Amino acid sequence: MRLLPVVLFFLLAGYASADTFQVEVEVPRLRVAEYHAPYVAFWVESHDRSTIVPLGLWYDGQEKWLKDIRQWWRRTGRGQQKPYDGLTGATRSPGKHPVDFSELPGLQTLPGGNYHLVVEASREVGGREVVRLPFQWPAQNDQQQQVNGTSELGSVTLTITP
Repeated sequence: MRLLPVVLFFLLAGYASADTFQVEVEVPRLRVAEYHAPYVAFWVESHDRSTIVPLGLWYDGQEKWLKDIRQWWRRTGRGQQKPYDGLTGATRSPGKHPVDFSELPGLQTLPGGNYHLVVEASREVGGREVVRLPFQWPAQNDQQQQVNGTSELGSVTLTITP
């Protein structure tokens, strides 16, 4: 009889650890006179942009600059209440930064279909850039998408595994 709780634990643990949803974002090193780390927002939108799932936000706590992440602000940011939903953290210095969004409730309840991961970066006294990576949810097979930014973002890689 003691074996039953152990078996149930492993069965439920396997069910709970559904798809993994991992993103790696490269913040490029820019040679500019006044450098500020970019604010970066992550969200999922459906192909027709009707479904929006906020995933994360990197900013330095100064909310007055959040409006500069224009698409994020218009699509989901201004409708959210503080503290902002998802993974909120400080801006990142140049380099590659992995983020695991697998456990976010918004992804757990996302209906099956085709979506885009949207990553938007904006820098004070700098530029703004948006990249989109298509994916299918839930994953039937391993998926990896990569796109290279041209100014405020370097490579952005999305890895999803069932």
